[in-house]
Amino acid sequence: MTERAGTRARAIKRTTGKGGNYRPTKSGAGMTEKGVKAYRAANPGSKLKTAVTGKVKAGSKAAKRRKSYCARSLGQLKRSSAKTRNDPNSRIRQARRRWKC
Repeated sequence: MTERAGTRARAIKRTTGKGGNYRPTKSGAGMTEKGVKAYRAANPGSKLKTAVTGKVKAGSKAAKRRKSYCARSLGQLKRSSAKTRNDPNSRIRQARRRWKC
């Protein structure tokens, strides 16, 4: 990696192919189970988890995670461009659909 202005350049995140740890937009965006395991291996102590996609009991930890994600992602959606906001196939819209927001 190269050093530039005192910061290290980051590797480009790929969504498909070898080392692709992110779901394609068509299958709901977000990280794959394999990607989460790879991230946690590289970052000990991380509590990263995959999306809450199933049916959950009201008030459970999973339900609270979903509610929190939906609130955060709504802010991201509102701050995105009109093109992204209105496109049903944009990554943020697909991820919100997968989380059942």
